Amino acid sequence: MEETNQKETKHSIPPVSNIEASLTHFREAIASGKHWYLALLESIGMWTDEVEIYQGQYYHYLIEGEAFDLIMLAERICKTVNGSVPDSEKFDFLFKNQPPLKLCPEEIINLIGPYKYRQYLNYFYGVTVEEALVQAVREEVRKEWIANCWRKTHGEEEETYNRVYGDIQSVLLKQFRKEKHYHLNSRSNLTELREFTYWCFKYRIKNCEKAKVASDTHKALEWLRKNGVRC
Repeated sequence: MEETNQKETKHSIPPVSNIEASLTHFREAIASGKHWYLALLESIGMWTDEVEIYQGQYYHYLIEGEAFDLIMLAERICKTVNGSVPDSEKFDFLFKNQPPLKLCPEEIINLIGPYKYRQYLNYFYGVTVEEALVQAVREEVRKEWIANCWRKTHGEEEETYNRVYGDIQSVLLKQFRKEKHYHLNSRSNLTELREFTYWCFKYRIKNCEKAKVASDTHKALEWLRKNGVRC
């Protein structure tokens, strides 16, 4: 959790895009016999672009300059090598966070760099774990209502967010959009939803008691493990 609160000074000059160099390294490393997962992490370490449009799809890899979506970038890079990455291994890594090789944190840091690793942890706790927390509490609410024979068709989401954050989702979303200067009544896309989740994470850390933060984080990690996601 301490990793998420660390701040680092950004470069005043944005790094030059090196997409092609990163992708070329991935393809050539695999062709030379290196395991695809190691080649992938090396290529991720080389990558500098925060956003990209590829084949008509918008990719936003870095939230607020501090939370790095490693899985999104990994999926993007893997698309460039048809048949060179085993489908089962790729699926387990992209959707279950189960890499084909067991590497310790120090080995991963050596491959992608310490700065990007901290950004990855920010995303993991601020988005992946936060989404799991909301889902875990949503399931608790649903079970309670079923056990008490409450056949409500509305209010489940409001109750879930109120338990986690102390307010309902619509109020939090409005506050988030005001802070970001986004249109208050626009439809949310995937990028904004991830930004909102990360904002909610920081809101929870700031406004909830430390004991509740720790308990909720443990609950979310347990939910991920029960659903086959390696933590």
